[in-house]
Amino acid sequence: MEELQYISQGNTALEQQKNIHQSLDAGVKWVQVRWKNAPESLLRELSHKAKILCAEYHAVCIINDHTEIAKEVDADGVHLGLSDGSVKKARRILGPHKIIGGTANTFSDVQLRIEEECDYIGLGPLRYTPTKEKLSPVLGFDGYRHIYQKLNEQSAELPKIYAIGGVILNDIETLKEIGLHGVAISGEITGKPQITYEIQKLLKCITN
Repeated sequence: MEELQYISQGNTALEQQKNIHQSLDAGVKWVQVRWKNAPESLLRELSHKAKILCAEYHAVCIINDHTEIAKEVDADGVHLGLSDGSVKKARRILGPHKIIGGTANTFSDVQLRIEEECDYIGLGPLRYTPTKEKLSPVLGFDGYRHIYQKLNEQSAELPKIYAIGGVILNDIETLKEIGLHGVAISGEITGKPQITYEIQKLLKCITN
């Protein structure tokens, strides 16, 4: 798994596709296609194009929320929010070899995602982000530390957890020290795709 995920942004299909293409050009190897409130037909078309682009760049393509679209375009997997349906059902639809990720905001959410056998967990938000209309309570660095402390007390094997929600370049050293597996970034890469190299350089210092 790559330690850096790019969560796509854009108000139109053209903006979305352009931003995905730019992120791949900049070296991103994992794209999550996220376009909330888009008509399903346009999201399906974007997902198909994103899958083709990701394949050209040998990158992972994950579809946010829509398991059926992920199956239809043969994406590498799906990412499910806490209210976006059952991981068990997604596994049944996509099969055993596809990637299924899940959002978490609390320690209880993390426990649930572990029980559901998600392949990775997106934990956050780190801070306020305008990309989410219904923002869960902000965790901050202390929130991550608290959850990791409880995980270390209860389990010898930590799940793959990515920090999500308002993450910027300057956060990575601290998140690395806390123990996060990686980061999922949206606005920072959309606005400055060239920053991808700096993010990946820092992430290579993560000790597993």
